[in-house]
Amino acid sequence: MAILPAGSFNTSKRVFTAFKVGDVVEGGVEKVTRGLWSGNVGTLTTFHTSSAQSATQKQYYYEIFDGVSTDATSESQYSVTYGHNAGSGSLGQNEDSPSNAIYSQYAQILLPDNQRTFSFNSVTSEHIYAINLNRARIKDRLDPGNFEITLAKLNAHASNPEVHSSEAITELIDDSGDTQQAATQIGRVYNVVSGSILNGVYSPKTYYGQVYPEQGVIVLNADALDEAKLNFGTVVSSNTNGDNSFKLHTSISGAAVINATNGFAARNEEKVQSTFYFVRAKNGEYNFSNNPSYTTGSNGSFAQPTFANNPKSYITTVGLYNASQQLLAVAKLSKPILKSFSNEVLVKVKLDF
Repeated sequence: MAILPAGSFNTSKRVFTAFKVGDVVEGGVEKVTRGLWSGNVGTLTTFHTSSAQSATQKQYYYEIFDGVSTDATSESQYSVTYGHNAGSGSLGQNEDSPSNAIYSQYAQILLPDNQRTFSFNSVTSEHIYAINLNRARIKDRLDPGNFEITLAKLNAHASNPEVHSSEAITELIDDSGDTQQAATQIGRVYNVVSGSILNGVYSPKTYYGQVYPEQGVIVLNADALDEAKLNFGTVVSSNTNGDNSFKLHTSISGAAVINATNGFAARNEEKVQSTFYFVRAKNGEYNFSNNPSYTTGSNGSFAQPTFANNPKSYITTVGLYNASQQLLAVAKLSKPILKSFSNEVLVKVKLDF
């Protein structure tokens, strides 16, 4: 927005008034956190795969929606995938297989330049599961300490994994409340461990993976998920479509089927910068209107005779323009404000970005 030097006054046109020094005040930065899922909901309890995904796409990942994917109101929430360093668990050999492509992609994005394999609590894992949160939903980042994944134990079969409803579920959170992690080249990284938002990290601490809040990615150690407590039964045969990604989807959605309180809880975090604009209309300014109803007749007489020598207008909207008089932002007042030669108006506009 154009700003005039202190003491100057723009008398041209009076359709626009440039801000003077002191009229624009920079505010602080505020951290805002909201529920991550559609509608700012904090816990997701319904999970649907997409019928629009081809069989080839599903060899790489499953896109998860909050409703039937063909419904206009359903939206993508996150995706699940599986990766193996040697390409096992999917069709193809080595680097030609989907699982190797997934593992290599996540390693390249998330790991340091000198590291090629994932390591969880100093234990290397050749295969991983990953949850990739929808980028538009995480805003600036996933809010550490405010997500909880509940997994159900599987009665795992290569073609049809099912939830073992009689078994206990496993709750996973990050350990950001217990551990101050050093920032890496892509942001902070926290361990994914057994625990709950309500009760914190369980003791003894069991490590299941890592979370990368800035990327909105949760990587889980497939070896940990294969243990008896969760029994994923990850398929690691070469040149075999194990459909492992679907196992993670089944475990997450199955836990919510057992009990709706076992939903996927998550919040996002966003830093909002505020700027305050003090819009001043002096007594001799903005007392007329360009609305055609303001005048009448061929000579442009006031439609309201009492306006002669004492015109009045009602301010309902404030527009913020750049130096080229291009409209950048609009602020609506809660109610019209009377403006005349006998009064002045000061409106404070807060612009968040």
